[in-house]
Amino acid sequence: MPDNKLMHSNPSDDFTVIAHRGASGYLPEHTLAAAAMAHAMGADYIEQDVVLTRDDELIVLHDLYLDAVTDVADRFPGRQRDDGHYYAIDFDLAEIRTLRVHERLKANGEPAFPGRFPPDTGVFGVPALREELALIQGLNRSTGRDVGVYVEPKSPAWHSGEGKDLVAETVRILAEFGYRNRGDRAFLQSFDLDSLKYARHELNSDLKLVQLIGENRWRESPTDFDYLRTEAGLAEIAAFADGIGPWLPQTVDLSGVNFGNTTGLVEAAHRRGLLVHAYTLRADQLPAELETIEAAMELLTTQPRLDGVFTDHPDQVIHYLERND
Repeated sequence: MPDNKLMHSNPSDDFTVIAHRGASGYLPEHTLAAAAMAHAMGADYIEQDVVLTRDDELIVLHDLYLDAVTDVADRFPGRQRDDGHYYAIDFDLAEIRTLRVHERLKANGEPAFPGRFPPDTGVFGVPALREELALIQGLNRSTGRDVGVYVEPKSPAWHSGEGKDLVAETVRILAEFGYRNRGDRAFLQSFDLDSLKYARHELNSDLKLVQLIGENRWRESPTDFDYLRTEAGLAEIAAFADGIGPWLPQTVDLSGVNFGNTTGLVEAAHRRGLLVHAYTLRADQLPAELETIEAAMELLTTQPRLDGVFTDHPDQVIHYLERND
C-alpha cells in the first residue's frame, strides 16, 4: 500500500478541516468524486461512514440503507424490508456496484439540499472503503500532501444484532492500509461509547478515537449523550479517547436571545485534554444570524475555539483560515 506518512501541509496548523462525506456540498456524498474534490480543495481529513454488505465488505455509506442516495428501488424492486428500506446488509458488494448514486433525497423524493448537484445525474457509484483509502493514499503520493481519513462505523450495535462485527472489520481494514497508531493520519469515531471502548480495550486499537455526541432523541446509539456532556461523562471519555465530536449547537448557542454564547462544553472538554471537532458546518444550512461560512467561522474560532469542524464546504472554511491565519 502507498505510504500514508508524507509531509503534512494545511492552511491552519491549529484548526482541522474535515470534509464531511467528502466535498458533499458540491458532489453527491461519499462518492469517490466527492473524496477527490475534498482532497483537491485542501481538506485535512476526509470522512468515511461505513457499513457492511451481506458478504462482509465495508462500503462507504452514511445510512444503513441505500434508498436515500441510490436507485436501488428501481434496480432491485421487492428487496426492501418491512419498514420499506433497502438495507445495504441485504445486498452483496457485486449487487451494490450496479447502483447509481445521486444527491440525497427526502422521503417525498425532493432533494435534501435543492441547490446542490442535480439529483437526476446518476453517474456515481457506492465505493468500497478499500477503494476510497486507495484513492486518498494515491492522491497523497501524487500531490505530496498528507490528507487523513476519519472513519465512522455506522450503528455498530445494530450490526451486532445482524451477526456482524463492524468495528473489528473497520479496524482491520484501516490497519491493512497502514493506519494503526495515534501518529497515523486517521481518526476512528462513533456515537456508540461501548463500541469505542471495545476498539481500544478489546481490539487494542491505538488509533485516535473520537466520541461523537448527539441528542438522545435522535436514537443514534444506546449511549446517553446528556451524560457524556457532563464532567463525569467527559472524564469517562478522556480515560480512553482523544476527542469529542459534538453537534455544533452543543458548543455554542445558535438560537434565541443567547445567540453566540458558549455552552461551556468546549472549555470542559479542553480541561480534560480532549480535542473538539464539531459537526456539521454547511454553507446552505446556516442560522439566519450567520449568512456565510466566514461569519460562522468568526464565531467558531473565537474563544472557546474549536479544534476543528466537519464541513460540506471545505474550500470555504479553508479560504477563511487562509485569510485569517
